[in-house]
Amino acid sequence: MNRKRYHVDVDCLQLSKHGCEVCGDTFLSRKIKAEDRTIVAVSDGLGSGIKANVLATLTASMAVNFTLEKQPIDRTAKIIMSTLPVDKQRQISYATFTIADIESGGETRIIEFDNPPWMLFRDGKPVIIDHEKLTIELNDGRIREMHHYQFTLQLNDRIIIVSDGVTQSGIGSATMPFGFGEEALREFVAGQFTNNPEMSAHDLAQAIVKKSNINDINKPKDDITCTVLHFRKPRRLLLCSGPPYDESKDMMLAQMVQEFPGKKVVCGGTTSKVLARELNKEIDVGLALDDSGLPPASKMEGFDLVTEGILTIGRVAEMLEHQQNTHVKGNGPAADILRLIMESDEIHLMVGTKINVAHQDPSLPVELEIRRNVMRKIARLLEEKFLKEVKIQFI
Repeated sequence: MNRKRYHVDVDCLQLSKHGCEVCGDTFLSRKIKAEDRTIVAVSDGLGSGIKANVLATLTASMAVNFTLEKQPIDRTAKIIMSTLPVDKQRQISYATFTIADIESGGETRIIEFDNPPWMLFRDGKPVIIDHEKLTIELNDGRIREMHHYQFTLQLNDRIIIVSDGVTQSGIGSATMPFGFGEEALREFVAGQFTNNPEMSAHDLAQAIVKKSNINDINKPKDDITCTVLHFRKPRRLLLCSGPPYDESKDMMLAQMVQEFPGKKVVCGGTTSKVLARELNKEIDVGLALDDSGLPPASKMEGFDLVTEGILTIGRVAEMLEHQQNTHVKGNGPAADILRLIMESDEIHLMVGTKINVAHQDPSLPVELEIRRNVMRKIARLLEEKFLKEVKIQFI
C-alpha cells in the first residue's frame, strides 16, 4: 500500500455496570498532526466503580504517553505493569490494556494485555493477523505475557476493541451460560456489515454495546466498552463564514468554495449574498422558525446549508464545548451544522476578515466574540475533543 493519507475514524461507546455511576473501563485517544498518527488505548480496571476507573485511567494514560514518545514496546509494557498493583489473592494485574498506534499510510502496531482479543474486519469478514508473544520479566520477578501485532491496514478496514463486559455479557443465562463469547461477537459484527457495508464507527460501536446490554437484560453485569476504528477516505466539509477583507477577493472566495471537493456550509447573510452574486445563484430565504432561537436556515443550489453568521457559529462553539460524542441532539441551524461536522473528517474553515460594525457594538453581549476568535475556538475543540483534521484559512 502506498503512503497516501487516509483517515482513522474513531468512536467509543460505554455502559457502566448496573448500579455503578462510574465506568470502570477507560478509553483515551490522541491524534498527532505532525506525524499523521492516531493512538488509542482501552483499559479495563479490576472490579467496577471509581477504584476500577482510577486504575484504568492510570493505565491508559501511561499507555498513550509512552506510545506518543515512541518508547520501545517492552519498556512501555514493563513500566506500566510494574506501576500497577497486583491482586494478592488472584495474582493478576489491577488493569488490562490494548494500545493501537496507526499511521495515515496504514502502518499499524497493537499491543494487547489480558483484554479480549481485538478484531480486524476486511470486506465485512474477520481477518486473523499473526502476532508475536512478548514475555516481560518485572523487577520483582513476576512474568507477564502480552501480544504484539504489526501490520498494514487496507482501505475500509475496521478494528474493534472491546472489554470483557462485551464478550462475557449474558453469562449465566440459559442461552449463554459462558457468556456471549468471541465467536458469537464476530458473527454478530459480520451480520451488521451484511446489512450495512458502509456502517460508521459510531453505529457499529453502538450496535455492539446495545447487543451486550440486551444480553444482560438491560442490567449490565460488568462495565461495557466498545471502540471501533475505521480506516477510510476522509470526508470533507467546508464551513465558510464572513466576506473577504478586500472586496476584490470576492471572486477568488467564490471560486475556492465552488471547487471544494466535499460538503459546503455558508454562515452569514453577507457571505451568502457575495457567493450568490459571484456564482450567479439564487438564495431561497428560510422563514420557518424552530425552538433553537436562531434565525432560520436558507437554501442555495450547490450548498448543503446556508445560515445566519455570528450567532449561529457562536452556538456551534457553545454546543461543541458540551458535546461528549458524535451523536448530536436538538434542532435548528447550529445543530444541523454540528451534525455535518460530526459526519466529516477534514473540516476546512474559510474565514472572511471584513469587520462587521454591528459586532463592535458595546451594548451587545460580551460572549458575542468576533468571527475569527469563534472559528479558532471551533477548530481547537474539533482537534482536541474529536480528533478532526482542521484547516483554517483567513481571507
